[in-house]
Amino acid sequence: MGTDRRRDGHGRVLGLFALLGSGVVLLSACGSMPVTGDVKAVDASQPGDSQVQVYAVAPRDNATPNEVVDGFLESMTSDDSDFRTTRKYLTRKAASTWNPSAFTTVLTKAPNRNDRPFRDSDRAITEITYTLTGEKVATVDAQSAYQPLAPTDYDQTLHLVKESGPEGKEWRIDLVPDGLLLGQSDFKRLYRSVDKYYFAAGRTAAQSALVADPVYLRSRTDPVTGMDTVTQAVRSLLAGPTSWLRPVVASRFPPGTALKKGVTSLSPDDRNVLKVPLDKKADGVGQRSCRMMAAQVLYTLRDLTSARVEQVQLQRSDGSPLCVIGADQAEEFAPDGSSSGPDSQYFVDARWHVQRIPGSTKGSGTPEVVAGPLGNGPVRMGAVGVARDEQSAAAVSRDRTALYVSSIVSDGELPAASVTSKGHASNNRLSVPSWDGRGDLWVADRDPGNPRLLRLAGGAGKPQEVTVPSLGDDRIEALRMSADGVRIALLVTKDGHTTLKIGRIERRGPESEQQVSVVELRQAAPQLTDVTAMSWSGRSRLVVVGKEQGGVQQVRYVQADGSTPASGVLPGVNQVSSVAAADDEQLPLMAATSSDGIVKLSPGDNWQTVVKQGWSLVYPG
Repeated sequence: MGTDRRRDGHGRVLGLFALLGSGVVLLSACGSMPVTGDVKAVDASQPGDSQVQVYAVAPRDNATPNEVVDGFLESMTSDDSDFRTTRKYLTRKAASTWNPSAFTTVLTKAPNRNDRPFRDSDRAITEITYTLTGEKVATVDAQSAYQPLAPTDYDQTLHLVKESGPEGKEWRIDLVPDGLLLGQSDFKRLYRSVDKYYFAAGRTAAQSALVADPVYLRSRTDPVTGMDTVTQAVRSLLAGPTSWLRPVVASRFPPGTALKKGVTSLSPDDRNVLKVPLDKKADGVGQRSCRMMAAQVLYTLRDLTSARVEQVQLQRSDGSPLCVIGADQAEEFAPDGSSSGPDSQYFVDARWHVQRIPGSTKGSGTPEVVAGPLGNGPVRMGAVGVARDEQSAAAVSRDRTALYVSSIVSDGELPAASVTSKGHASNNRLSVPSWDGRGDLWVADRDPGNPRLLRLAGGAGKPQEVTVPSLGDDRIEALRMSADGVRIALLVTKDGHTTLKIGRIERRGPESEQQVSVVELRQAAPQLTDVTAMSWSGRSRLVVVGKEQGGVQQVRYVQADGSTPASGVLPGVNQVSSVAAADDEQLPLMAATSSDGIVKLSPGDNWQTVVKQGWSLVYPG
């Protein structure tokens, strides 16, 4: 939150109150009050200042049109309950119809408005139109789903009229677009990313795995519902998955299930048990379904409370317990189907054989050659992908022509190649392979004459070509599968630039003749014009290596929905060719570089060299 004051032509301070630490600071739009010139910015906070709480101020008597517009824009950045004060800048009719929850538009900076200085001679004017402009970078829809956009011009109008009030005619806004209009700094202050969890569709109860569905919710109390963030998260979970993910996931809550009427605050008790009162829709749910419902709640709330939720109790509409599940019991629904996580990292050594680095907690064990033909066989390997159970691996030959699948825990002969490419150069042949949480193996053949995305069910059998309808003439350079098996991260090249896209994996038909496609590709790092490496890092986050327009290589985190976390940029490291991360965010981030070999970055530490010579480093998956 800035400390500038917005003043009118007479030096009077206008604006908002903000509570910062233990002091109360009188603020306005936290920029300069437009007095002369064409356009001025309205900016109500400093980036990342999430502890600032802004209080809206009603328009003063005889406020000028400038003051009304500025006050309205400022008030949208506040925690105004039901936007009651914000609506005072609108006519009575507009105040009753304006819907701030419809969506949120995010601009790079707070919106600009054209400046209109007023003099005494202007008092005969009875209506006026203002133009709001800026650079739009994202929207958040009514489902709280974030959608990044390539920066585009924003241009919208506000229309003001004079409306009769207790003190005579006052300027008020009578035509206003629905939704909120915020700069990035205010958006990050007011909202936080929350992962809701649903079950992957098309899997048996024994195979059930949770899938993260990211949304943005108010950091404190939602002005419209009066709910705290925990309650908002449960309410959003009950409402169902976002539109993009809905075709491939399912909720165990009966359709229409809601919180018991009047519930606006949920918090764990002194035993870290969270009790969730539901309405009658859930009263008759069986124990298995109820435990799965409770697991959805538990995973959704893992990081939302100061005290970790250790147990979730769902309650019937009469307050009686419906079921209870503990954190340890919910592990059976983990997205990768395993609570143990990866045990090792794997890479290709200087002799073109596959090695493992045991000891995932530090990533610093002594490397050892894996068992079987990938570790000591006759074919030199150039890249590797390890199954999540760490029993087998898929390796691509050094020239990227052939893909081999073999055990890495027992010796044997190298089997025949599962996939071959006819590309004329190594960079036009097979990509690094990747395994999903269902045990399927994926690889891209980059042959310009026959580009294909291939899937081997269970890592074996005849490769099946996967359709990607929205890919067009773009080319897949690399891929990484999510642990839940319903999302795929792709590096896609178009017009000489490689960008990161996330696709939804849809499966139709019985397993023996299943038709698989990747649909609705969406940008996941629109701010990077060239991405050279990426890996999933957590259940809805990726680590990427890339460059902004005209910038230098950087390593950063991005969310699967395309948003950027506040602490997204990581310490620099030179000439990264590949990067690897685990679902457990406490495990070290690993990278292969052309200058320092294989390096690791542990939480709170700097990059350290692990192996001097090696490449194609991966965690299982």
